[in-house]
Amino acid sequence: DEIIVVDNNSEDKTVVIAQNAGATVVTSNATNFSILRTIGMEAARGEWVLYVDADEIVSTPLDLEIRRLLKAWSHAVDPVCYFISRKNYYLGVLWPARDRMQRLIYKPSFVRWSGSLHETAIVRGSTGALKHDLIHHTHRNLEEITEKTNIWSDEEARLRIESKHPGVVSWRFFRVFITGFNRSYFKESGWKAGVYGWIESIYQGFSMVITYIKLWEMQKKS
Repeated sequence: DEIIVVDNNSEDKTVVIAQNAGATVVTSNATNFSILRTIGMEAARGEWVLYVDADEIVSTPLDLEIRRLLKAWSHAVDPVCYFISRKNYYLGVLWPARDRMQRLIYKPSFVRWSGSLHETAIVRGSTGALKHDLIHHTHRNLEEITEKTNIWSDEEARLRIESKHPGVVSWRFFRVFITGFNRSYFKESGWKAGVYGWIESIYQGFSMVITYIKLWEMQKKS
């Protein structure tokens, strides 16, 4: 019924393209994901809000599932917030593991978003899960990967400072690299993706190291 684009200081033609496509564009200087998602929620006029990030696509089966769900939905018995799983593509290749996010929310039951980076929706009522997927094209090339790491490692390090993280010592860099690599390569079965799995898993370890180097810098300054 309506499309709202929340734009936080993009430097390309996002705003113009979105407006030409009939979207309502809301601009913000925020980088906090909870703030940005709240801005979108406040701008929405409908009872239901579906969140789709810039690198995601609603699959046709998911589209049909949502339409059928909302037509039959009853406030008395049905969830007010739904998780949607994502098919993740790294460097154009389908990743073996999927994640899921709170994306379809009944606005009258919405309370707030919590968390600046790994945000969670707080709602009055139960949550459910949809069967079909969002298509998530992330980490499309090396330049995009490293740029994203540089931006979000600042926030990751800041969150650790706020939680009074112990002082960083030399062995921790090795440990966090192994943790990031193992989670991606073994726990998420990245090994099934061949060379792409190696690249993505090494990157995940590298990203953790960058976060902890920035944490070390912040600790030194304070």
